[in-house]
Amino acid sequence: MDGQSVRESLRAQLWPIPLAAVLVALVLGQVLPILDERLDDSMPAVVSGVLFGGGPEAARSLLETIASSTITVTSLTFSLTVVTLQLASSQFSPRLLRTFTRDRFVHNTLALFLATFVFALTVLRSIRVESSAGASFVPEIAVTTAFMLTVASVVGLVLFLAHLARQIRVETMLRDVHRETDRTLKRIYPDQGFKEDQERLSRSGGLPLPAPRSGFLTKVDEEALIASATRRAVFVCVDVTPGASLIQGVPVARMWSTNGAPLDDERGAEAAKEVLAAFRTGFERTSNQDPSFGLQQLLDVTDKALSPGVNDPTTAVHALSHISAILCSLTDRSTGPRTLTDGEGITRVRLTLPAFTGLLELVMDQLITYAFNDPRTAARTIDMLSEITLSAARAGSLAHLATPLHAQVRRVRSSIDGSPLDSVIQQCLTDSLAGVKLWE
Repeated sequence: MDGQSVRESLRAQLWPIPLAAVLVALVLGQVLPILDERLDDSMPAVVSGVLFGGGPEAARSLLETIASSTITVTSLTFSLTVVTLQLASSQFSPRLLRTFTRDRFVHNTLALFLATFVFALTVLRSIRVESSAGASFVPEIAVTTAFMLTVASVVGLVLFLAHLARQIRVETMLRDVHRETDRTLKRIYPDQGFKEDQERLSRSGGLPLPAPRSGFLTKVDEEALIASATRRAVFVCVDVTPGASLIQGVPVARMWSTNGAPLDDERGAEAAKEVLAAFRTGFERTSNQDPSFGLQQLLDVTDKALSPGVNDPTTAVHALSHISAILCSLTDRSTGPRTLTDGEGITRVRLTLPAFTGLLELVMDQLITYAFNDPRTAARTIDMLSEITLSAARAGSLAHLATPLHAQVRRVRSSIDGSPLDSVIQQCLTDSLAGVKLWE
């Protein structure tokens, strides 16, 4: 697994940062009492005045209180958080939970709580009462540090509750998905200037490469794939897009020899094994290399908001605004399949990536199905088409997008005619749809 995939995987987990904080707290809990013992008689009076001044029993009582209260608050806070997120996921989309698990504020808050708990327990071991075995010892610096961590935890708890209340709002979730999708699209479609290559690969035949395992295609390691294709003297055409569901044994790519040597059983098997090693699969879709995942998340929110059980068209309208902004940002970018070359400029790989037309159809297929039973979402869908048309005209790509936009306008017109809306509303929507042509 490459570094970017590892970072993406770790970022979506709750445990890495808290675990690191626990280890640091464990080390500090061992080191600070030793430092305390060495500096016990040499600390200035000003410093000693602000440090913990109680005896062993007071120190034990304080650290025990800190440890017990911190772990109780931690378990209670995150239990309530999980319940809140379950309710939010049932109302909006289960896939939005990923935005919470990736939240650094949540990671850091959990790390602070657990580090305070572990530090207090570790320091507690170093406190000694006076006995025949030796004099009493209270690690003043360490106990004071535990107290400061407790104060920081209280502040962190207040900030975390405020942060959580903001994060579970649908507007914040939609904003986070929008930002993440923008970053993904800029990474996958970096080239400015609209170009949509939907041409099918003209070569016939080719050695099919079956998926080594079932799951979602999360990433294709482009550098590893180019290196394998160059080393094995082959050309590889990847037939599936990131985010596709793979079934073990079902072909996901094709391969041709480029040096005239036939791909016999032995050579083909070795080359196929090396090429397929560049495919990354997982149990869920991620935004790492999947340009349609963010749009699908926003569409999930839209569809759920329009369902009879939720009936929240205002949320659907907000989600449609984010969808429109994302599609408009693609009108001046090169989308669709992409070819990769080696160091000598020889084409080695053809990647299948969604074209703008395909992403537009993904959005419109679901909106045609669900959005035209409500006048607000129907009007917002028409506005989205108008905004895309205007953006395409400004980007100089309207000539390329005129045909798919016309097709969507016709679909919308049919949906308006067949909708259960009042005839007056239907006429208003039809008049709005006619305005889309002003930008053609």
